Amino acid sequence: MAAHVDPLVVGRVIGDVVDLFVPSVAMSVRFGTKDLTNGCEIKPSVAAAPPAIHIAGRANDLFTLVMTDPDAPSPSEPSMREWLHWLVVNIPGGRDPSQGEEVVPYMGPRPPLGIHRYVMVLYQQKSRVAAPAPAAGADAARARFSTRAFADRHELGLPVTAMYFNAQKEPASRRRHY
Repeated sequence: MAAHVDPLVVGRVIGDVVDLFVPSVAMSVRFGTKDLTNGCEIKPSVAAAPPAIHIAGRANDLFTLVMTDPDAPSPSEPSMREWLHWLVVNIPGGRDPSQGEEVVPYMGPRPPLGIHRYVMVLYQQKSRVAAPAPAAGADAARARFSTRAFADRHELGLPVTAMYFNAQKEPASRRRHY
């Protein structure tokens, strides 16, 4: 009998970005016409705009969504681990992130070298989170972000779900735009 191995473990999302958790909330993510599945490849040009996301839950539930690249600037030398690509707090259950408070605007994948993982982690909030003020300098708030430290600071506990995709730099002649 074959054992099921969680793709978040195989992809080292659990370990590099978050601790082991039991998923308890459904989240669907779609870039254009492509539904996200853990470990799939998404071209940076397809993910240039924020994805369509639906989060399950009751309207009075509140969620935080964090998207990072734990492989910045390169998978073999992730010295900027993690690079923050998106941060939204106070998202009502049953809705999408546009209904929440965007703390750090969406930045699509820009992998300079190698295959990068882009991780979306969802936390269920115990109460409303005071949206942190953006740091001075756009990249200052993004470089060396820690999903775990952010969750600890805001008492978010363990994630309720997480998903990730892979992306690598596209040759200029092969970029597709939808």
